Amino acid sequence: MSARLAVMKTHLQGGLKQQVKDCTEAHKHKGFGKVILFGEHFVVYELPSVVCAVKEYTDCMVERAPGTDGWTVVDNRPAVPGYITSKAAEQALAHDLVIKHLGLDLSNGKGIKITLGGPLVPTSGIGASASNVCALARALSECFDLNLNEEQVNQAAYVGEGGYHGTPSGIDNTAATFGGLLQFRRSKNGPVFNPLKTKSSAYLVVVSTGITASTTKVVGDVRRMKEEKPAWFDSLSKEYTRIATGGIAAAEAGDWKRVGALMNENHEILKNELLLTIPELEAIVTTARSAGALGAKLSGTGRGGIAIALCDTKELQRNVAAAVRRLPSAKFVFEYQI
Repeated sequence: MSARLAVMKTHLQGGLKQQVKDCTEAHKHKGFGKVILFGEHFVVYELPSVVCAVKEYTDCMVERAPGTDGWTVVDNRPAVPGYITSKAAEQALAHDLVIKHLGLDLSNGKGIKITLGGPLVPTSGIGASASNVCALARALSECFDLNLNEEQVNQAAYVGEGGYHGTPSGIDNTAATFGGLLQFRRSKNGPVFNPLKTKSSAYLVVVSTGITASTTKVVGDVRRMKEEKPAWFDSLSKEYTRIATGGIAAAEAGDWKRVGALMNENHEILKNELLLTIPELEAIVTTARSAGALGAKLSGTGRGGIAIALCDTKELQRNVAAAVRRLPSAKFVFEYQI
């Protein structure tokens, strides 16, 4: 275990509680999906972010497979076309990382079968990789009687995210493990995250383009831009920090119009400076704003994946969702409450 993981502190009370059971009676275990309101890519560099877990989840069941070595996976998740195939190598590495992190020996006929499912539709930006490894960690805890607590599940999921992201920020696995609306910041002493309490509810329209992007590649591209133009990135980081801290304060106050306006500003940085948008995402963002959304932006990795739109009433949410559903680029449309 890395030093950073060893000192990871959680600042949430409660969370999802999993009862560890004998592996002879395997059960399905969950990891939530997520959307990022503020923080794409900047969160990697210890800047503040806001993430919202969604109600949909990946579930995982682990069963013993006597007489086999290693693990096999049956992936029944309702993914967008091409996602599971394109992510197969990263998934294999992620599963290996979790299994090794937990110190499990699957040799000499002690193999396992991993079955994935659940209602979350895997697509870039929705936290499908984190929900996968979080659910896997919970299921392995049951199967091998590890009795992992929530912090240990989060740590294992963070390690597994390395297979998908290379250098994960920790934001996705934290949302996958604990759920809810969180403010999150990476630090040298480990991630710090707290539940973000708001004075009123808001509503999200989440739209998938169905286009899968490589998180590792996109994160690497942004890192190269930062290294090649450090002064530019420092200036950009200050502007982003103003947006994110303003968004956190506005959300706490229930000022969703202000949150939406800052989401729009955040999108312009991702679009014009980090070059993360594509025409399909732009069509969704533009249409959502035209339909009255308080704010709309790409969410997650970018260059595919999802866009999100913020609304302050269910009626507006329905209207925005109806508008974007008419777009050819909107392959999946979901409606959530914050």
